[in-house]
Amino acid sequence: MSVESVSAQGFARESRSVLEHVVESSRDAVAAAADLVAACVRADGVVQAFGTGHSQALVLELAGRAGGLVPTNRLSIADLVLYGGEDPSVLDDPLLERRAGVAERLYDLAAPRPQDLFVVISNSGVNNVIVEMALRARERGHRVLALTSLAHSRAVPAAHPSGHKLADIADVVLDNAAPRGDALLELPGGGAVCALSTLTGAMLVQMTVAEAAGRLIAAGERPPVYVSANVPGGFEGNLELEKKYAGRIRRTAS
Repeated sequence: MSVESVSAQGFARESRSVLEHVVESSRDAVAAAADLVAACVRADGVVQAFGTGHSQALVLELAGRAGGLVPTNRLSIADLVLYGGEDPSVLDDPLLERRAGVAERLYDLAAPRPQDLFVVISNSGVNNVIVEMALRARERGHRVLALTSLAHSRAVPAAHPSGHKLADIADVVLDNAAPRGDALLELPGGGAVCALSTLTGAMLVQMTVAEAAGRLIAAGERPPVYVSANVPGGFEGNLELEKKYAGRIRRTAS
């Protein structure tokens, strides 16, 4: 890659190329993912979304945003403090997402119902808490949808004692096509800059939501969708939609 490629236009050009590839190559996977989401909503389920680190950006892309589905819930390591009574200092541990038992605790705090769908998001797909959450969900009978980088996951060893990676556990896998290490533009002398997974991940999330909404419409049902709280009546209308899922979805200031 030339020095000129390490630029705004270079990133735009390269990322657009990957996005076009993702759109075309993921048709079947997105359709299968949409089937899971639509089935969950039709069964009065909640989409339980979980990720750590920067993958939380894609959890927020799915759960509780304007234009998104109402029956969605964000799971976060911070739930240990917000809902689990842990001291805030527990979040100071930079290796917390690698600790055994964390995902099981988060799962129990969420108290999901059998019909809930778990969407587990991780670029690497190998961190202990990610694999543990997917395993816990499968053991409890939930369907699991993964959003990950297969290129990265295949290039690194498994970290969980089971030897599993996220993609091994999921019913459906959405591949974000990010390279090993996520950064897209190679630097002279080694290394790379500009992460890609958020762009491609957001595309896959919204493609899946669109397909799921289309399936609900085809079945004669109106998708339960959020309106922006920043338009007249939006906040009040959203509160009315949320009543059906009272106690099952969390909406905090964060």
